[in-house]
Amino acid sequence: MSKLGQLGAKLHSGEVSYDFIGKRKFWFVVSLVLIAVSLIGLFTRGLSLGIEFKGGVEYQTNVKVTDSTVQDFGDAVKATNAQDLGDPIVTTVGADKVRVQTKPLSQDDITKVRAAIAQEAGVPVDQVTSQQIGASWGQQIANKAILALVVFLGLVFLVIWAYFREPKASMAAIIALVHDVTITVGVYALVGFDVTPATVIGVLTILGYSLYDTVVVFDKVRENTRGITGSNRFTYSDATNLAVNQTVVRSINTTLIALLPVGSILAVGTFVLGTGPLKDLSLALFVGIAIGAYSSVFIAPALLAVFKEREPGMQALNRRVTAKRAQTAASSAPAGATPVAVGAGAGGGTATKAAPRKQDRPTGTAPTPAARPMKASGAGRPQPSRKPRSKRGK
Repeated sequence: MSKLGQLGAKLHSGEVSYDFIGKRKFWFVVSLVLIAVSLIGLFTRGLSLGIEFKGGVEYQTNVKVTDSTVQDFGDAVKATNAQDLGDPIVTTVGADKVRVQTKPLSQDDITKVRAAIAQEAGVPVDQVTSQQIGASWGQQIANKAILALVVFLGLVFLVIWAYFREPKASMAAIIALVHDVTITVGVYALVGFDVTPATVIGVLTILGYSLYDTVVVFDKVRENTRGITGSNRFTYSDATNLAVNQTVVRSINTTLIALLPVGSILAVGTFVLGTGPLKDLSLALFVGIAIGAYSSVFIAPALLAVFKEREPGMQALNRRVTAKRAQTAASSAPAGATPVAVGAGAGGGTATKAAPRKQDRPTGTAPTPAARPMKASGAGRPQPSRKPRSKRGK
């Protein structure tokens, strides 16, 4: 068995344990810092919306890409002085294609920009493709994306509530999902990647992944906390922490296996292809899978424990467990000194003989557990409970 497998077995049995729930304040602070950085990037830099959302015109043509391609094509498009042109967005697609995006233009201006791009690329005008996307269509795409996200979160809340019979589990899962979306969107704002329909698909996909991981942990929590209020051995946080330890190796394994191919796609889409839906989709998947695994281990179970331990029944359980642990600690600490205290306090061995304990009886004063049971005869003398062999059957 590998070292990771051995560690997983020890974590599952409780032989080795990390206090995930006990250190929840630290993980909450880490998440708040990540969310704050994401929101700062979102409000200061903003999202770089793709042409599908804000509308505009997209031109593409084949050209040998050089270090000055982006600058040369940008200057060529600006030289047309098209009305409401703004700053064109020039990106390279691989090593033999260039893409230029502008704001919505009139048909005459579109023709001017096409001619300028063709002249700069050294190709005929008919080899420059153009596609105009209206702003209203982009707004419809954005509205549908937001609606899909809201419907998804609503269905998640209802499904988890129905499965676990626990609305607090739904609340913890939804907060973890919002946590994942916020950080993923913040990374997009900080990196500057275009937000395209592929990005929306990636975000919805990683929400499903994060939810799957969270449900696995919650299912183990439910198993460990079944009937917990009828005992006084563990608190809800203790049982939840055990559940996280029992599933953390599985979460690590599945996350690493998922990140390897997604990371490869991200590298190819960024450094080889340069742009396109592949890059947008892979970034959302990579960031979302990593953050989703983090939230399912460190955030969602801790939130569930916080919510549940506010219940009166769980607070009573905490008091019982605390009292039992204090009693156990108090009884185990002076255990070795008890026999000395009894003998000394009685002024010798008299008190010990007057009230002997079963385990403190002197040798020979009582029959050993292996001795044959005896019973009193009519004369009051102890006799064996079984007849002698010579008198059996008579």
